[in-house]
Amino acid sequence: MYKYQTQWKILFWVALLTSYLFAVLPDTLAPHVPQVSDKIHHIFAFVVLGILLRLAYRISYWYALVALLGYGIFIEFSQYFLPTRSADYQDILADLIGGFIGLKLYKYLRIVI
Repeated sequence: MYKYQTQWKILFWVALLTSYLFAVLPDTLAPHVPQVSDKIHHIFAFVVLGILLRLAYRISYWYALVALLGYGIFIEFSQYFLPTRSADYQDILADLIGGFIGLKLYKYLRIVI
């Protein structure tokens, strides 16, 4: 479908692994990002992941949304067991919102890519 589908897969997996590392690193080791609500960080990350997921793989909108939701739950589950992090159900909601936005934006990006 896409001329550069392999590149989208690589970008998706790099973004996925990077987002997980940022989620589980202690705050002192995590890269400094502008001071905004961490919910904004979650939304932005999942917008990017949603777009890249649909560009990289031929999966339905609903399957992609469920996969992103599962990934968000996995991150919070991982953080629950880390002494320097805390799990928050509101982060899962922010992930879901970001995934929804990213998957909707994909429709428009597909036209220009």
